[in-house]
Amino acid sequence: MAQEIIVAGIVGSLREDSMTRLSVNVALEGAAESGSITRLIDLREYDLPYCNEDTAPTADVLRLRKDVGSAHGIIIGTPEYHGGYSGLLKNAIDLMGFDEFEGKIVGLVGVSGGSLGASQALQGLRVIGRALRAWVIPQQVSVPRATEHLSTDAPERESYESRLRDVGHQVARFAALHSSDAASEFLRAWEEAPSNPGGEDYPAADS
Repeated sequence: MAQEIIVAGIVGSLREDSMTRLSVNVALEGAAESGSITRLIDLREYDLPYCNEDTAPTADVLRLRKDVGSAHGIIIGTPEYHGGYSGLLKNAIDLMGFDEFEGKIVGLVGVSGGSLGASQALQGLRVIGRALRAWVIPQQVSVPRATEHLSTDAPERESYESRLRDVGHQVARFAALHSSDAASEFLRAWEEAPSNPGGEDYPAADS
């Protein structure tokens, strides 16, 4: 890559043996294979208060905003709890905003202990991504019965790891394209182009 691209992976789990952390790390491996610099943002390492707009941000809130804000691409990982993403992750996202996510490429991975996977949690994160004006890639990975399928001797592990790496590849690839000088020039030209040039010179289709 001509430009240095940073991909950050946010772990929305506090468990010591977290399958979410494992999944995010594998996805970051894919981003690294694509030439990106990767950074694991483990929320266990941040002392975050509950979101309260009346309270001045703490040092760790400012550190989280800086760590996420400096990334070109973001991989968000969550366990699914009761059909949704983790409260830990929601609180962390609520402590951030457009400055950290707007215009960024985002990939989603989720795990669950049940057989239905984390699809509902990931759908909820897609809604958040749109609200924060981020570009959430279509590809995502939902791992059901994660402790079983991601164990070292599981025959399915290689398949899931391949899919997780591919999410990292895609985030890195599109982050590089989105950050390139050519893409920036195209966007500038698009914004400066006149609306429907010459449109008045042609009759309407139904005339």
